[in-house]
Amino acid sequence: MWAYESVFYQIYPIGFCGAPQVNDGVCVPRIRKVAAWADYLQELGVGAVLLNPVFESSSHGYDTRDFTKVDCRLGTNEDLAEVVRTLHEHGIRVALDAVFNHVGRDFWAFRDVRERRWDSPYKDWFHLSFDGDSAFGDGFWYEGWEGVYDLVKLNLQNPAVVDYLLEVVRGWRHEFGVDGLRLDVAYLLDRDFLRRLRGVADELSATAPTAAPLAGRRPEDASFVLIGETLHGDYSQLVNPEMLDSCTNYECYKGLYSSFNSQNMFEIAHSLHRQFGGDPWCIYRGLHLLSFADNHDVTRLASILSDPACIRPAYGLLFGMPGIPCLYYGSEWGATGTKGGGDDWALRPAFEHPEPNDLTGYIEQLVQARTAGAGARALCYGAYRNVQIQNKQLLFERAVEASAEGPAERVFVAVNAVAEPFDFSAGELAGAFSDLLAGEDVELSGTLHLEPYEVRYLLQR
Repeated sequence: MWAYESVFYQIYPIGFCGAPQVNDGVCVPRIRKVAAWADYLQELGVGAVLLNPVFESSSHGYDTRDFTKVDCRLGTNEDLAEVVRTLHEHGIRVALDAVFNHVGRDFWAFRDVRERRWDSPYKDWFHLSFDGDSAFGDGFWYEGWEGVYDLVKLNLQNPAVVDYLLEVVRGWRHEFGVDGLRLDVAYLLDRDFLRRLRGVADELSATAPTAAPLAGRRPEDASFVLIGETLHGDYSQLVNPEMLDSCTNYECYKGLYSSFNSQNMFEIAHSLHRQFGGDPWCIYRGLHLLSFADNHDVTRLASILSDPACIRPAYGLLFGMPGIPCLYYGSEWGATGTKGGGDDWALRPAFEHPEPNDLTGYIEQLVQARTAGAGARALCYGAYRNVQIQNKQLLFERAVEASAEGPAERVFVAVNAVAEPFDFSAGELAGAFSDLLAGEDVELSGTLHLEPYEVRYLLQR
């Protein structure tokens, strides 16, 4: 599947495009700014853009008013369609944020309930009771998202609600030509709804969208991808053939930055082996989880690392480990942002234009290693094995067997997390290798030298 071989790039459009934080009702085609970055994104090598909420809402996008209309602060439906067309012309797919657990208080069906109460045909679209009252004095009580009553929980066990949302998804594919969804708070979504959505995704995968043809990058693969937002618990309960293709790997997100901050690479090594290792008890072998260093909900990597120089090896580890790497806009050049202060707008800034630097160039090398040429198949599909773990260094193997898709490959990923050089000694490090980041062939005799903060990807020849 194309998603398993891609690097995603996440954009929070309301912030990225500099839209007002509260919907002012003024239609401005700000979303076209995403299209203006298409050349940059293509050069960076990303294969898909993930757009956080783009549909009509009252504030931050997750309080939806209308699933069929692009937020006026971002423009019109045609503006979004043009963005998708432009990205597709650059060989970049597009996934939309699908906020199906809850809606805003101004969602059209909930407004009808507020106005007509018992007489509303939509009263069963929500979890509510006329025996109580809300904090807003509606004359009825309703369930909100985790106690937030600006976000009204949808009744996903109501067939009418499910049918409506599934038609919305079909409409997004038909009108915009999008390639998949990121399902907000997927851990709360009704499992039967997810099974129905899987059926629609399979239906949409059967034919390529006609709205915006894709150039290059396996255009014959029309898979409509479902990626869930999941925090904790057993990810395989959602990522399986009946439901989702992938979900966010928050366990390894935490392990990634924490290992560098505590100079304890055993933490991330333990999580990666627990999830993807070769032992029978390893729990996610064969799954492709969305791996990330930061996103629109958490402090950026450049702000959370105790040692700023660790940002390079942290990204080197991210792109070398199992999963689908996802970059958050601006973090590829080291943008900062700290979560807190009552809202998350500091994490969701507007940038006038890309600001690439040496870090961006390094990440471009990592993307290239992950997505093109020899070694890419091992990095995308290979099994995981810890070779050597130190407090401040980690050496692991990604290996894939020969198949119809290509020959066997074995890539060693070596990480040095500190300011001192280090020499790995291991029997696996004897022989001929291609250094995928340096672009040169090397001969080793069991020892590998790493400079401070260096990461190396070595493909065995």
